[in-house]
Amino acid sequence: MTEKKLFNKENLVPEQEIYTDFQNKMTYGEYLQLDRLLNSQTLLSGHHDEMLFIIIHQTSELWMKLILHELKAAIAHIRQEKLSAAFKMLARVSKIQSQIIQSWDVLSTLTPSEYMEFRGKLGQASGFQSYQYRMIEFSLGNKSRHILEIYKKDRELHDCLQKALHEPSLYDVSIQALAKAGFPIHPGQLERDWSQPYQPHPSVEEAWLSVYRNVDKYWDLYELAEKLVDLEDWLQQWRFRHMKTVERVIGFKRGTGGSSGVPYLKNVLDHRFFPELWDIRTKL
Repeated sequence: MTEKKLFNKENLVPEQEIYTDFQNKMTYGEYLQLDRLLNSQTLLSGHHDEMLFIIIHQTSELWMKLILHELKAAIAHIRQEKLSAAFKMLARVSKIQSQIIQSWDVLSTLTPSEYMEFRGKLGQASGFQSYQYRMIEFSLGNKSRHILEIYKKDRELHDCLQKALHEPSLYDVSIQALAKAGFPIHPGQLERDWSQPYQPHPSVEEAWLSVYRNVDKYWDLYELAEKLVDLEDWLQQWRFRHMKTVERVIGFKRGTGGSSGVPYLKNVLDHRFFPELWDIRTKL
């Protein structure tokens, strides 16, 4: 097969080395499995805007998959006292979060009348059931045994979430890092039932206060603390944009998954993942 001369548009110089014969080579589309990916949008209605709704949620799930990939590795590195490596991963998570937040701007172009054209096709399916979002919450320390009831239909998935429920969170391993640095953390905060939601403790607060008052001495722990605050800040912004988009599109209707909708989303805005890191700001 004769190679075609492909031109660089800026200077009209032919690009002689560009590959055009892929009979026995892997293509970009094959590497990314685009046939599967781009044929995974199955519309249940004939409405034009259902495509927007599906793609926004599918891309959010892809971003969440990457968030979990980075959080898992960051937790492992912190446990191994490799904080610098963890910082890069946590910084990447914050950047991913900013991308997910911007997706709400796209979804908010969906008007109430447009959404009502296909909302009934969803049945009881809801973003509330996103198992990856639950895994992210578990990774950050917001544990809930009751929520696992939703996933009993899929035994493998249920077992995966059950395992995550009983593992230490990002904040748990960060507190362990404080102890390894010599701070007198209460033993109950270091070896506890990881399946229970985290409860703040004075020993942890005092340790973080010392870190912030002695930045030069504890620079790595100080940087870790700020990375954690970044994560929670971005997550709360994501929650807020979610709540406002839902309010804009469906008002105060109940969610398709049975939640109260906007009132539920407003309530979760009050939850804090890393409470001591927020409390010390008033005391510094």
